[in-house]
Amino acid sequence: MIDLKKILAILSIFSLTIFSGCGKNSQDDGKLHIVTSFYPIYIDAINIAGGIDGVEIKNMTKPQTGCLHDYQLTTEDMTTLESADIFIVNGLGMESFLEKAISANKDLKIIDASKSEHIEPILEDGEPNPHVWTSVTYSIDQVKSITSQLCEIDPDHAKQYRDNAIKYVTDLSKLRDEMHLELDNLPHKDIVTFHEAFPYFAKEFDLRIIDVIEREPGQEPTPKELEETIEKINTLPTKVLFTEPQYSPKAAETIARETGAQIFTLDPIVTGEANLDAKNSYIDKMRENMNVLKEALQ
Repeated sequence: MIDLKKILAILSIFSLTIFSGCGKNSQDDGKLHIVTSFYPIYIDAINIAGGIDGVEIKNMTKPQTGCLHDYQLTTEDMTTLESADIFIVNGLGMESFLEKAISANKDLKIIDASKSEHIEPILEDGEPNPHVWTSVTYSIDQVKSITSQLCEIDPDHAKQYRDNAIKYVTDLSKLRDEMHLELDNLPHKDIVTFHEAFPYFAKEFDLRIIDVIEREPGQEPTPKELEETIEKINTLPTKVLFTEPQYSPKAAETIARETGAQIFTLDPIVTGEANLDAKNSYIDKMRENMNVLKEALQ
């Protein structure tokens, strides 16, 4: 005769065994596990905490994910977050899934990179534009914000975090000075960008975004929107369009055929391999953007 009580007891032990290995700190390897939401935040994190003994950094999203517009957490993402101690996010609504991640991982500590009194969000339709890292100044503010919050959570490595952050902020400050030197006196300032990734960049370097090609990334403009963009470009003395390497240039090519505009590429720095070789990716890509603008707006 089957002993139902014994079977239930065995199943109960089996369930506990399974779930005890899925929660926070399931790795139990003595390390501090930091997860970042996407590529630009990963770059900041490895410049602050990369290479420190006892600290491991992983980017949650895949290399070609791009901006997290309407991003939905995958099962793999949830598994990554379950074994994390700290989750560093951009904030300002970029991670629309954040509440879900927090509710599923009650002990997960969140670092909001945009939590800084110096960052003034640009509002679009009443909502903050989250692409603050495209401003070098705000990127510096994000690095400082991450470092401050990280030191509070993990004081054992605070000196190393601060030392690394000082070095990176110094490099970013030099980049900002170089870009102002090269871009402040360009003869033309009007640009058409691919989507709403560059308002903070434009504000920092006194550029005027007169239109965007796609209101939502990946969603092609309507015939009316195309017509309006074409009309605006035809008024410019220097007709240029800027696409992004993460999205199809099809709509931009249509506009270029109608206006004779040249197409250039500006990179919002949201895709790339998440490894220690990425430490200089932001600075390198920003210099590339600077050189593209110099060529396009002469």
